[in-house]
Amino acid sequence: MTTLLEIKAAIEKLSPRDYAELMTLLHPPVDDDWDRQIKADAAAGRLDRLVEEGRDDIAAGRCRPLDELLAEDGDEAAR
Repeated sequence: MTTLLEIKAAIEKLSPRDYAELMTLLHPPVDDDWDRQIKADAAAGRLDRLVEEGRDDIAAGRCRPLDELLAEDGDEAAR
């Protein structure tokens, strides 16, 4: 790819997963106050109840794999 136009065209053809990966490479996440607070809350155990609820939902079959959801998004984008 030698031109910006070619790069833009290639980006438009990326799957949702590849697009997200590219955006992460171009704009790496930066910890802000919210990120630091979440990390502190997790370390202090204040999110343990939410983690347990998530595990219960998974065990009860109330969740779907992320890959499945991403694949659906890709299918919808192709329509």
